[in-house]
Amino acid sequence: MDVDVVRRRFTADQYLRMIDTGILAKGDRVELIEGEILEMGPTGPPHGAGLANLNRLLVLGVGSGAIVMPGATVRLSALSAPEPDLMLLRPRQGSYRDRYIEPGDVLLIVEVSDTSLRRDRELKLPLYARAGIPEVWIADVQDQRVEVYRSPGPGAYASVRRIDQGESIAPVAFPDLVISVDEVFV
Repeated sequence: MDVDVVRRRFTADQYLRMIDTGILAKGDRVELIEGEILEMGPTGPPHGAGLANLNRLLVLGVGSGAIVMPGATVRLSALSAPEPDLMLLRPRQGSYRDRYIEPGDVLLIVEVSDTSLRRDRELKLPLYARAGIPEVWIADVQDQRVEVYRSPGPGAYASVRRIDQGESIAPVAFPDLVISVDEVFV
């Protein structure tokens, strides 16, 4: 028996209104990718530890030079509003309380990937590149390395580096903030 499946696509504005009105709550663990509301996978201790380590290292390293924002929604386009694990944001007058984060606010996006590596690379990374996010790090929990993506273009990053244990990375926006990959996966 054939069954017709009709999918309802949402705009970022509709999705964000669902969050604002409480139709979707933080506990729902969802994000909008190309008009579809997708569930995010569960996180385990390795993901949590990597996220906590990166959060601490970035907060201590950037001081008041940027805002470290964990688990917030970024409105990338009319059809996509993902929720990266961490973002480094430009400081601004007031706070980010009065509006959603937009691509021009973002200095760095960090995805900590345990079970979500394929999704982060294949679905989210092209969206970040199209939106002009200058730098994305994917902290690969399984292989204990950080993939660094820079120089965004129409759907891909021109520069891709894999930084292994024993090596260090620094965000483009903060070249003096050198982070050892070993510290990320302690």
